[in-house]
Amino acid sequence: MSHVLDGAGTLFRKEILRFWKVSFQTVAAPVLTAVLYLLIFGHVLEDHVKVFDEVDYSSFLIPGLVMMSVLQNAFANSSSSLIQSKVTGNLVFVLVTPLSHWAWFAAYVGASVVRGFVVGCGVLVVTVWFAPPGMVAPGWTLAFALLGAALMGSLGLVAGLWAEKFDQIAAFQNFIVMPMTFLSGVFYSVGSLPPFWQAVSHLNPFFYMIDGFRRGFFGVSDVSPWVSLAVVGSSFAVIAAIALRLLASGYKLRS
Repeated sequence: MSHVLDGAGTLFRKEILRFWKVSFQTVAAPVLTAVLYLLIFGHVLEDHVKVFDEVDYSSFLIPGLVMMSVLQNAFANSSSSLIQSKVTGNLVFVLVTPLSHWAWFAAYVGASVVRGFVVGCGVLVVTVWFAPPGMVAPGWTLAFALLGAALMGSLGLVAGLWAEKFDQIAAFQNFIVMPMTFLSGVFYSVGSLPPFWQAVSHLNPFFYMIDGFRRGFFGVSDVSPWVSLAVVGSSFAVIAAIALRLLASGYKLRS
């Protein structure tokens, strides 16, 4: 058992080093993008968008941008790592090890969580100077950041196993991850939408990640944080089970 854990730790460290060696692209670039969103949307919509009472729009926007960065980068880490290894052929060096599918899962998802947290903290540190959002319940913030990053790391693992070329990963991210993220309430309160679109938003699991995370900053949210926690936790369990099943079967790994 110890050698398996050692192997998982080695793979985990390799994944951390992989994104950190190009941190200007994997960390600095997403932070800059989030700052630009804040500057543009905060300036243009500050006096036009109604959000929670006593919360100005720029402060409201920051938690959404932080969580969006966490989710997108957690997904990008595991998905890009797998497809890069498959395309270049160096995945064989991991396949010949005695690592179990649990070890693979822990290493790839763990590294995705780390990258998501690093980028999210970078976004928070930079944007908080523009409009400090406060922190009412940090426990909720940490819980949803951790669960959300793990969920997206698992989804990235599924996408990376399924894809056979970079175009397929790009399509998965551009047509599934990005739209669901942008339509999750990052830039607006879902409670301000008409009833039909509120109902549609409640079908989006990304909404519960953003809303629960924002609860930790302001102490208010569009739905109960317990409901959000149940939805996000259930979604993670389903995606993780799928990822583990694909890893255990060697889906598109040993072809």
